[in-house]
Amino acid sequence: MAAGMNASALCFVLLVVMAAGGASAQLSTGFYSSSCPGALGAVASVVQSAVAKEPRMGASILRLFFHDCFVQGCDGSLLLDDTASFQGEKTAMPNNGSVRGFEVIDAIKVAVENICPGVVSCADVLAIAARDSVVALGGPNWAVKVGRRDSTTASFSGANNNIPPPTSGLANLTSLFAAQGLSQKDMVALSGSHTIGQARCTNFRAHIYNETDIDNNLAPLDLQTPTAFENNYYKNLVAKKGLLHSDQELFNGGATDPLVQYYVSSQSAFFADFVAGMIKMGDISPLTGNNGEIRKNCRKSN
Repeated sequence: MAAGMNASALCFVLLVVMAAGGASAQLSTGFYSSSCPGALGAVASVVQSAVAKEPRMGASILRLFFHDCFVQGCDGSLLLDDTASFQGEKTAMPNNGSVRGFEVIDAIKVAVENICPGVVSCADVLAIAARDSVVALGGPNWAVKVGRRDSTTASFSGANNNIPPPTSGLANLTSLFAAQGLSQKDMVALSGSHTIGQARCTNFRAHIYNETDIDNNLAPLDLQTPTAFENNYYKNLVAKKGLLHSDQELFNGGATDPLVQYYVSSQSAFFADFVAGMIKMGDISPLTGNNGEIRKNCRKSN
């Protein structure tokens, strides 16, 4: 009898584990190998062209992926435009006037639709484009898991509440990443994406003029090499030159100081942990199977 109960309990545990991991388990690096073998090349071509024209665009596309995945999972919800009857995420506080690169995603979608109509989701386009943006700026390469479908909904409140603001302290950053299933190590590694791109003055003004753990007032997130993906971001933190308050919090006498120092000493370690974090983030609540849709236009549901 006891053995039977143990077997039943084991089956229940297995069912729970399968249910929890089922969605991400359906993602695979070869999802489009038969249905759209030219998809990866089409995405890479548009991204490379866009980044060559404006290197900052690589950081912008990478940021789109972060902001998408932190709200409802990696489902392309951020890409939806507002309408008279629909409120999306683009005008939420972390996004309004700062997220950019939507026209590049549009161009990628057109390119992919031309070769494989109705096959590749906007959510996957964004995930692949984020990887290609990192590669285009000299960062690491990795195999992107795909097979996501697109959401028909968005969450304005989710965007306001889930995306870490630049005023965050270490505890709040850790909590917001943990809410997405990401560890403190993932958080520090993924924050290294700030080795590229720029920040608006409104996001760093208070940190520069009201706090003592900074000695620069430049807008690039990585003031030495804002268009090269490497570990200078962490070197800036150790030198007390983090542009955003939330950046400098990673090296400010707290639990994450050793990781920052580790990434200063080993760019390869940063790259490896960044890739692991990106893959883990890409697994956040994807829509798969019959859930969601494959949008024809990334800005609106079908």
